[in-house]
Amino acid sequence: MIKLFRNIGLISLILLIQHSLQAQRFPRFKVLAFYSRSVEKAHIEFADDAIKFFKDLTVGNGFVFDTTSNMADLDDEKIKDYQLLVMINDFPHNAQQRKAFEQYMERGGGWFGFHVAAYNDRTTNWPWFVNFLGGAIFYSNNWPPMPAKILVEDTSHDVTRGLPRTFIAPINEWYQWKPSPRENPDVKILASLAQDNYPLGLKDILTGGDTPIAWTNTKYRMIYLNMGHGSHIFTDATQNKLIIAALRWVIASDKKGNVFEK
Repeated sequence: MIKLFRNIGLISLILLIQHSLQAQRFPRFKVLAFYSRSVEKAHIEFADDAIKFFKDLTVGNGFVFDTTSNMADLDDEKIKDYQLLVMINDFPHNAQQRKAFEQYMERGGGWFGFHVAAYNDRTTNWPWFVNFLGGAIFYSNNWPPMPAKILVEDTSHDVTRGLPRTFIAPINEWYQWKPSPRENPDVKILASLAQDNYPLGLKDILTGGDTPIAWTNTKYRMIYLNMGHGSHIFTDATQNKLIIAALRWVIASDKKGNVFEK
């Protein structure tokens, strides 16, 4: 009987040590997401859904997902301990915020941008950001928001592995860029609008052309997805798989080491 109790005690000790060691591994990484409530209604709706979607993924304390609606938090000291910055429906507004973001990315930080987070035009006056996006400058969009057929261009990439060659994405406003980021040799296009979508729109019409909707500039640890308008984005399992894979890939690409293999 004494031996039995000793064995039970030893097993309990082993389980306690295993639990302690496992606890030290979590959370695996930290994410800081920026959003705004001073933007158009559809972008606020997306932000609300996105925050819930990502917070649901933290179940079990797998990672930390912090949020802020204050872009002034894009500060060297505040972001240094985060492995990924997510721009949900906002972007840096002034020189100080832009500089902090540039330095963070140049030092190996991670970025996951949705929809309007990549918006830039002739008035933006931020050459670094245009280069960061692979040269892409906003050119046009469809209106009203519509579902669209997505062509997955590389089904072997970690972000798109397991996805069908094509799928129908939920209602969204789709941006077209000129020049297309495809023209930049450093850019890897992962998905685009299929050509049989065109003409796309009723008021503002995309009549044709190259419309990448998911890509990465391979010089940085970043990914951009064009999805992000309205309350329908997270209603499709295939697109949700793409979003989760994109999050995981940026984190796993950290030069400090893949946290998922530790």
